Amino acid sequence: MGRTKRTSSVLESARVRLAGLKSITPLPDFGGDLTVPNFEAEINGYHSDEEAYNLALSNLDEMKNNLDTRGRKVKDMDSRWLSAIRAKSGPDSDDYEKAGGTRRSDRKKPGPKGSKSSPKT
Repeated sequence: MGRTKRTSSVLESARVRLAGLKSITPLPDFGGDLTVPNFEAEINGYHSDEEAYNLALSNLDEMKNNLDTRGRKVKDMDSRWLSAIRAKSGPDSDDYEKAGGTRRSDRKKPGPKGSKSSPKT
């Protein structure tokens, strides 16, 4: 499942406000950074950053999918290798142990199955 891409209500609100500001003649200019061209530049910059962020998420999703696929392949091959060593050398061999398996003779023997009764006091 892909990551949720970012959308911004702030960006939409700012675009509507910018359209309204552009309809005022002459363009309002309150000095400093409160100019229509400066506001428009900030909106465009924010939009570009948001697009870059969403693109990075898409790329990350693709990388995760590739990593998951490769991980399943490695897990399958790992299991097949151990099974092949077990089939060739036997489940109690040194080679099987070297390949990461637990030799049959090294496995813990199950204990007796009895009822555990609590002592009477």
